[in-house]
Amino acid sequence: MTTKAGIIGSGVAGLATSIRLASRGLQVEVFEANSYPGGKLSQFEIDGFRFDAGPSLFTLPGLVDDLFRVAGKKPEEHFQYEKLEVNCNYFYEDGLRLSAWSDTNRFAAEVEEKTGENAQTVLKSLKKSAFLYDTLADLFMYRSIHKAGTFFNNTAFKAYARMPRLDFFRTLDQANKAQFKDPRLVQMFNRYATYNGSDPYKTPATMSIIPHLEFNIGAFIPKGGMHTITQSMYDLACSLGVKFHFSSPVESIIHEKGEARGFVAGGKNHYFDITVSNMDVVNTYRKLLKDQKPPEKLLNQPKSSSALIFYWGIKNQFPELDLHNIFFSASYPEEFRYIFDEKSLYHDPTVYINITSKYVQEDAPEGCENWFTMINTPNNTGQDWDRLIAEARANIIKKISRMLGKNIEPMIVCEEILEPRTIESRTSSAQGALYGNSSNNKYAAFLRHSNYSKKIKGLYFCGGSVHPGGGIPLCLSSAKIADEIIADDFSL
Repeated sequence: MTTKAGIIGSGVAGLATSIRLASRGLQVEVFEANSYPGGKLSQFEIDGFRFDAGPSLFTLPGLVDDLFRVAGKKPEEHFQYEKLEVNCNYFYEDGLRLSAWSDTNRFAAEVEEKTGENAQTVLKSLKKSAFLYDTLADLFMYRSIHKAGTFFNNTAFKAYARMPRLDFFRTLDQANKAQFKDPRLVQMFNRYATYNGSDPYKTPATMSIIPHLEFNIGAFIPKGGMHTITQSMYDLACSLGVKFHFSSPVESIIHEKGEARGFVAGGKNHYFDITVSNMDVVNTYRKLLKDQKPPEKLLNQPKSSSALIFYWGIKNQFPELDLHNIFFSASYPEEFRYIFDEKSLYHDPTVYINITSKYVQEDAPEGCENWFTMINTPNNTGQDWDRLIAEARANIIKKISRMLGKNIEPMIVCEEILEPRTIESRTSSAQGALYGNSSNNKYAAFLRHSNYSKKIKGLYFCGGSVHPGGGIPLCLSSAKIADEIIADDFSL
C-alpha cells in the first residue's frame, strides 16, 4: 500500500518537502489557504509592472538544483539563474557609495580606495566567514539539532575543537568593530543580522557566517525573477504527481492516541499516514492543535522583525542603481532600538530597493523601473500601523530623493503596500514576523521548534518558523531535514 503524506501550506519549504516525499514514491497532497503556491515567494502585476512579492535575494542555488536531482531530472533544463557581478550597491548619508562586487578582491580594493580600510582586513573578514560556514553549516543548517546523532560525528568533533574561534560570546556589532576601523564598514557587515530578522547589537557574532554565502559563494538572480523559484518547484512537484488543493485552509489536525491521522479542510476529514505543517509553528499549535498543550517556551520566544514594502512603479530610470540597493540610516543603533525595543519605526530608516527590471526588462514598461522598496519594522503587536506607514512613506521618499538628488515622488505612477498586518494575514506568520523567532541571543538556535513532533507520531514541521530558520536557503534545508527524519521513521 502506498504511503500517503498531507502537507499544510505550499510555501518554499512545503513545495520542497512535497518534491522530496513524492520522489520517494509517496502519494502527496498539499493544501494551501491561498489561491496560489509559494507563500511569501509569490508575484503580482499592476499597470504593466511585475513584482516579486517576497524574498528578493537568492543565495545557495544548489539547494534548488538538488530538488531536481532528487527527482531524477537535470536542473539546468528546468531552472536557470545567473551570478550577479554586483551583489549590492550601498549609499551612505555622507555621500559614500560602495559597490559590493562579487569579485572579492575587487570589492576589497574598492573599500580601500574609498574608505581607507585595508583591503586585507576585508578579505580576512570574508575568510573568517568561510571558516564559520565550514565549521557550523553542516551542524546547524543541514542536520536536525534535535537528534543526538548530530552531535556525535566527525563534523561535530571538528566544531568542538574550534569552539574558541566560533564567536558565540560577542555580538555581531562587537565582532565587526574589532575587525573594521571605518564605522561604515561596521554598518555594512552589521546589516547581515537583518537576513534573519535580528538585531546586530544583540545577535551573536556567529551571524558573520552569512557574508560567506553572498561573497564567497555568490548572489544570484533566477531567469525571470524570484518567482520562477516557486514556479519551477511547483511544476516539478506536479510532474511527480503531487496534488494541490488551493483556497483550502486547514482547520485542524486529526490525531488519535498520540498519532497524526491527517487534517480537516473544507469541513472534511483528509486522512494521511504522514502530516507535515509548513504553517507557522505558532499558528499550527494555536489554531490546528487547540486540544494539545503547546510548547509555550518555544512559541513565546521573541519574534523576528517584519517589513514594510512599497511596490512602486517608477516612471524613470536610475543607472546608479542595480538589482540590490541599500540606503543606510545615519544612526543604525537608533534604528534597531526603535524596531526591537520601542516596537516602532525610526524617522531615518535604512531603505532597501530591489529592481528586477535591471535584469528582466519586461518587468517594467520601457523607460521605467519596478521598485520593491522595503524597510525593516517591528513585528505586529497592535501598533497604529496606518499612522506609521504614512509617516514612513514620507520619510522614505524624502531620504531617497535627497540621496539620489532627484524628487522621486512624482515618478511613482502606481503603488501597492505589504506591511506586518497583511504579512500576518496572507502567510499566517505569527505577528507578521518574517523569520519566526529572532536570533537575538546566543541560545536562539536551540530555541527553535524541531522538525518533528515529540508528542504526536507522524507529525512533522518545515519552514522558516522551525529549525534551522527563515530565508529561502534555510527553508529548503528544513524540508530536507524533515524528509530525512520521515524517511528514517517510516523506513522509506
